[in-house]
Amino acid sequence: MIIVGLNAYHGDVSAALVRDGQLIAAIEEERFRRIKHCAGFPHLALAECLRMAGVTSSDVDLFAVSRDPRAHLWRKALYLLRHRPRGTVGDRARNVLKIRSLPNTIAASLDLDPSRVRRRTVTVEHHPAHLASAAYVSPFNSAAVCAIDGFGDFVSTSWGVLDGTRIGVRGRVYFPHSLGMLYLAVTQYLGFPKYGDEFKVMGLAPYGEPSFTRELGSLVHVGDNGGFELDLSYFKHWSEGVSMTWDDGEPTIGTVFTPKLEALLGPARRPSDPLTARHEALAASLQTVFEDAAMKVLNHVQRSTGRTRLCYAGGCAMNSVANGKIRSRTGFTDVFIQPASGDNGTALGAAFEAWHRHSKAPRAFVMEHGYWGPDFSDAQIAATLDGAHAEIQASGCVRRELPDEQAVAEWTARQIADGRVIGWFQGRMEWGARALGNRSILADPRRADMREIINTRIKFRERFRPFAPSILEEAVQEYFIDGVIDPFMLHVYPIRPEKRALVPAITHVDGSGRLQTVSRRSNPLYWTLINAFRTITGVPMLLNTSFNENEPIVLTPAEALDCFLRTSMDVIVLGRHVLERAPVAAAGGAPGVRAGGVS
Repeated sequence: MIIVGLNAYHGDVSAALVRDGQLIAAIEEERFRRIKHCAGFPHLALAECLRMAGVTSSDVDLFAVSRDPRAHLWRKALYLLRHRPRGTVGDRARNVLKIRSLPNTIAASLDLDPSRVRRRTVTVEHHPAHLASAAYVSPFNSAAVCAIDGFGDFVSTSWGVLDGTRIGVRGRVYFPHSLGMLYLAVTQYLGFPKYGDEFKVMGLAPYGEPSFTRELGSLVHVGDNGGFELDLSYFKHWSEGVSMTWDDGEPTIGTVFTPKLEALLGPARRPSDPLTARHEALAASLQTVFEDAAMKVLNHVQRSTGRTRLCYAGGCAMNSVANGKIRSRTGFTDVFIQPASGDNGTALGAAFEAWHRHSKAPRAFVMEHGYWGPDFSDAQIAATLDGAHAEIQASGCVRRELPDEQAVAEWTARQIADGRVIGWFQGRMEWGARALGNRSILADPRRADMREIINTRIKFRERFRPFAPSILEEAVQEYFIDGVIDPFMLHVYPIRPEKRALVPAITHVDGSGRLQTVSRRSNPLYWTLINAFRTITGVPMLLNTSFNENEPIVLTPAEALDCFLRTSMDVIVLGRHVLERAPVAAAGGAPGVRAGGVS
């Protein structure tokens, strides 16, 4: 049985293909369209999933869509009658119509008969799709499940239990109350208006003291039963409505907070305004309030289910700082979060939920790595470089080809140890928001100046943004306090105090790091590279950030080459092919750093 899961007409639209209970491919549309968090319909991701599986559109048995407009209809109707919200009811109605007409859209995209597609299309409610995206690919046969996000199909939070091939939902929090909406409102207030900017506030928070927790804590109340309520006088999404665009292109969300929030906290920051200590304190306070609320929810989930393992999903499960505290602040001893826990992951969840609805087979898949996108052969890479010969020559780069993967790892490790910044393009593209060592920019974590070099001369982003360490799985306890095996870079843990001065480039201002563990089993080439770096330096980790520059992570060799040539990276390694800029040391400067860039 071949099942395609789809997240459409929401943020981060995506597609995933499952064959006989095994994941074959999972891809976000943004990688093809080059639009961050791309909305609309995932035409290109869908086509690529079919190509990677070696099947045609006629071979698909089911199309599973991670939305169900019929869900909670009586609650929606009652809400409309009671509150008569103004503003965007029409926008939401149009979005529902697009979801209901998805069989026609799928048919047109794949040149299939619409009536046939309608018979083969199933809907999976948004939150059950979130729960399934973690539960059915986890290593657990029995666990608690929880999803916390903004909203989907009128629900913001849900929880229950996983038993084998079935998920039982035991509790929900409905619109208009949402921890995701709380985080979004303060993110916008702090002058970060773009869809998905919440992670910037999470990175800013460690710079401040949480001196506004009383004020921000008044915006949400969590009950003993795991439910919670917002003080809706600070929010307008429930009454005036908020403009949201889920059509083709970049998604947008209008301002969700009311003037009362400014009356409480003072004037909102404009995006062009400088960040001050007050903004840092507000970010720290928001993170504290969110963590306290989320941990109360999760503690209720643990107590009410009696399970000590947790499968966690939803956009709020991307808050890696909070994730690193779940085991210490709740009764959960094991936590599983798959790398696309936001709305992109609902395509994965819809596919697996449909599989378990229609199959009596036991679970036979565990997600041990995040490499579910396309890859490119050395021949394809060589053809890309050949086609760009004039541009490469004009840049002054030296091109070479290394004999095998061991040589690639050892040569690249030496370049990193010498202070050079590497664009690293290997194997299958990552699924989810994190670069996990196949589409990465890599550097030496021992260099205290490396964070500023990459932020200001390569990534062109805010200086406060941290970088993650990729560390050999077997060295986690040596460097992290209470660190766990996490190949998906979704947990932040304290770095051991005695190690922080050794790896300053990946040590955040609060002494923490968002770790990615690398195993020889799941990514042998990346493991070999890090191990080669350890042989040279004694340090079993690399600084790892996504291979991009204010754009989605690169997908193709051509995109990687373009990003390399327009930034100040020193070296790009694509498969066995290398382009190298000549080192030019600044007078009196550290080796590897050029005047005006990185050597």
